[in-house]
Amino acid sequence: MKTHKSKEDYSPMEADIAHTITTMEQQWAAAVKVNDSAKVAPLLSEVFVGMDSDGSFHNKSGKLAQIKNRKWQVSELSNMNVTVHGGMAIVTGEWHGRGTMDDGRVAEIHECWLDTWLKNGKWQCVSSASTLAKS
Repeated sequence: MKTHKSKEDYSPMEADIAHTITTMEQQWAAAVKVNDSAKVAPLLSEVFVGMDSDGSFHNKSGKLAQIKNRKWQVSELSNMNVTVHGGMAIVTGEWHGRGTMDDGRVAEIHECWLDTWLKNGKWQCVSSASTLAKS
């Protein structure tokens, strides 16, 4: 069973959606690098639920506070894949970050993640989950 589409497999509408979603994911990662939670806020639904690779859960305000409190020198996405289901898109990818955590600890993290985006007038992320990538 094929689980990932190649770019050639997308319909024109799915390709537009995939481009929109990957652009928003890149905006999110760029905003994380400069601690700009205001740029991330409109990307997240009011009912956003996130689970970090340490098992902690966050609502929208918790995720935005986390963005303000962590200092990243590196925040990079790779290997993104978008699966479109009408007004919903599921995105998988990898994130590499190097910086300082809320508690002052220096960290280098490589995670695999899955985000679910829903279009309700505009595209917003409703859930996000990550796990540490295998070495």
